[in-house]
Formats: sequence, structure tokens, C-alpha cells
Amino acid sequence: MFMLPLKILILLLFFCLTFPHISSSTSTSSGGDDATVCIIGSGIGGSSVAHFLRQYSTNHHPKILIFERHAIVGGRMATVTIGGDAFEAGASILHPKNYHASNYTDLLNLTGKIPSSSESSISLGIWDGNGFVVKTLNANSNWGIVNKIVSFFNGIYLFMRYGFSLVKMEGFVDETVNKFLKYYEGVETRPVFESVEEMLKWAGLFNLTGKSLKEELVDGVKLAPLLIKELVTVITRINYGQSANISGLAGAVSLAGSGGGLWAVEGGNWQMAAGLINISDVELHLHEEIDSISYLGAYYELKSMKGNAYSCEVTVVATPLDELSIQFSPLVSVPMRQLQHTHATFVRGLVNPVYFGLKAVSEIPELVATIEDPHLPFTSISILKCYNETDVTYKVFSRQAMTDALLDSIFSVRKETVRINWGAYPHYKAPEKFAPFILDGKHLYYVNAFENAASTMETSAVAAENIARLILSRFFGKDSSCPSDTKRTSCSSAEALHSDM
Repeated sequence: MFMLPLKILILLLFFCLTFPHISSSTSTSSGGDDATVCIIGSGIGGSSVAHFLRQYSTNHHPKILIFERHAIVGGRMATVTIGGDAFEAGASILHPKNYHASNYTDLLNLTGKIPSSSESSISLGIWDGNGFVVKTLNANSNWGIVNKIVSFFNGIYLFMRYGFSLVKMEGFVDETVNKFLKYYEGVETRPVFESVEEMLKWAGLFNLTGKSLKEELVDGVKLAPLLIKELVTVITRINYGQSANISGLAGAVSLAGSGGGLWAVEGGNWQMAAGLINISDVELHLHEEIDSISYLGAYYELKSMKGNAYSCEVTVVATPLDELSIQFSPLVSVPMRQLQHTHATFVRGLVNPVYFGLKAVSEIPELVATIEDPHLPFTSISILKCYNETDVTYKVFSRQAMTDALLDSIFSVRKETVRINWGAYPHYKAPEKFAPFILDGKHLYYVNAFENAASTMETSAVAAENIARLILSRFFGKDSSCPSDTKRTSCSSAEALHSDM
């Protein structure tokens, strides 16, 4: 047997003890299990990245850290408690073809909540500041057949007012949704996208970001101006706090969020994020805001407001950078973007019919929406729960904070009031400019770059899935894998998880 001289053995031992990072660096560059992925933000985007990293990676098990500046997870998915009842305060509704959310619900044994027939046939009033230019019938019945009859007559009433433009609008929405469904195709045929533009062009959606919704509906779909002024504007104001001049794709997504079959997670949509984090073997750091991200060659150093420092080979920003003060070294280039703030005011009490020029509360529609007029102080007022004829919980959306004086003029009784100011979504303006998915050309990723196309829970999940695949292909050098039957699924288990809600 060949024996090394004692001096050489001592030198080798000294070398290994003095330079242990050489071994670690070699492992990291090839995507070893000792790599650390740090995710900033615990909303649907950040939790989905963690989930898909675990789901798609069968040969590697990196350490995943999630940092959340607040004391709870969920990001812009949150609930508020009024009178002992919990209501959605942030992202509230899911489309029946939001397949990632549907799969999450099944995977996590959550319960999907579908509105009852009485809830889905609520009366609508469009208020212009002087009166209701549109006012549908209110069934207010526990009998399903009665609600269906009322819904039928309301449909006739709206058709009489807007004509075949309603059918054209529905066709436009269906066409857009069908294009979006391409993002659920199996990974065998669906590329990994390195830019938002590339991702949108592949699905045939990019052109919609280059013009306003109003331009698309007037020039392309040929909708009647009255429908755009009233119903379309009402929908975009409620869903995005903006007029029909928002960019086309965001507008189309907004219109899709007003159709039938909408649902939510029983107990709060935030449970999706919490559940995904729980099953993804994540080290969660609550109430720890990241102050700076510095690239130091082989890794990123993240420093928090608590004075802690973390070394991460891969870093994912899964929260909007628009109103954060994270310091990047070297600097990253992100287009300036203004967030649209929505003020959600929850009131338990009773609305004042005199404010609307009416004599009785029963004459007020269950959903009061408004046209685009800068003098109108609110976007919408909707009933969340009716306890009795004099005790109701309402949600009020507005662009500005609602003062006590204003609330006292709208409500004759206020037992409880909760105000929330959300930096809810981008202020959309065509043509949209997109931040890069890869912020530095290395391994610093930005999930929320996709939000300039559209901002929903599902679009965040779709973007997060692509980011997870980017990380696996670029850092670990691995193609994401998935069961062969992946059509319209999130590949969340060894078999398709989707079931219609």
C-alpha cells in the first residue's frame, strides 16, 4: 500500500481545515442540497414558490427560508373580524378556472365556499351621485326557485338596457380566459419563461397590455358606450379601484372576476399560503423585514431590520417592491410603478336611505356601485351579512379614507367600524412596462413582475410556478418534472388534484 509522508498528510489536513469553503462552493455551484433559497414575502406568491420548489425537485432538497415582515402569513390575503364574524379584507374571490387555487384547496383539505342562490342573485344599483341609473330587483328569499326567477328577470332588464353588447363582452372574457389556461399545460410542452413579455406572448395575451380596456372594447369588441360607462366601469372600479382606462389584460381579468361560479376558501383565503408553507418544509421568520440584499459572489447576504444576516445562494422577492425600501447591492433596475390604494371600510350598523334619496332601507340595493366621477366619495357599498333588519355588516371600497363625518352621513347607525388601507395592486396604464423575472442576471428573482399584467391570487401562483421552474433549471440545472396528466393542474401531487368546485 502506498503511504503518504507524514509532512504531506499534515499539510493536507491543515489545508482542509483552513479552507473549508472550497468544498461548499463546489457543491453550491452544482446545485447541492446545502444550497439555501430565501423568499421574501409569505403571501400566495412566496408560499407557491416554496411549494413548487418542493413539488418539482425530486433530486435536491435545498433549505428554504421565508421572511415575513408582519406577524402573520398571507400577504394581501387577510380577514377582518366584525361582531365575532370573520370577513375577507383583502383578496376575496376566486374564479372557477383558478386551477392552482383549486388544487391548493384540495391538497390542504380546505373547503371551498360557493355563494348560495340568494347570495349570488343580489340586487345591483349603479349610483351616479343623483340617483340610481341602474337598479335590479331584490329577491331576498330563501326559496331557490324565487331567486332564479328574479335573476331571470334581472337578466332581461340588463339585456334590454345593454343589448347584445353583453354577449360580446362575455365572449371577450371567455377568449381571454381560454388563453390564460395555457399556463396549466403540462411542463413537457410549456416552456420556462425568463421574462414576463415572453410568458404573455406565448399565451397570446401580450397585445392586451399595450392598449387600455376601453380601447379594446370600443375598437376591437365593438361594445356599446353605455355598457362601458356603466357596467364595465363598475366592475373595474370594484375589482381594481380604477376606471375602464386600465390596461386591457388587467381589465379582462377584472371582468372575469364578475362572472358566475366565484368562490373563496371557507375561513379565509390566507389559509392557502399558511398551508403551503406548512407542508413545504420551510423555516419561517415572522415579523422580520429584510432591509438589504447584497450579492457577494457565491451567495446573497440578506440583512434584516432585526440586525440578523442570512446567506442565500438563491433569493426570491415575492412582495411588491414599489413601497418597500430594500437596498440592493449592486443596484437592480425595476420600472417605476405606482400602487393603487384601496381603502376597505367595514361597518356594522345600518345604511341611511336618505343619503340616496330613498325612504326605506329595503329600497337600497344590496350592492351599491358607482360610475367614474371624482366627486363620488366611494366605489361601492356591499352587504356582507344581515343579522336582522336593523343590524347589518357592510364593506365599503373607496380610493380615499372615509372620514367619520362622511360615514355618519351614509350610515344612520354605526356600531363598529374597521378601516384598512391596502396597497392592493398596480395602477394600470397601457402600454405596460414589466420588471424582469431575474433582477440581476444571476439568482435574484422577482415574482411580482407579473403583476403589471394582472394582479390576482391565481396570477401570483402562476408566476410563482414559473419562478420555481426557473430556479430549478438555472441553479440546479434540472428540468421540472410533473405527472404526465398535467392538463389544467398545478402538479401538486403524483396525480392530478383538480376537481371542479
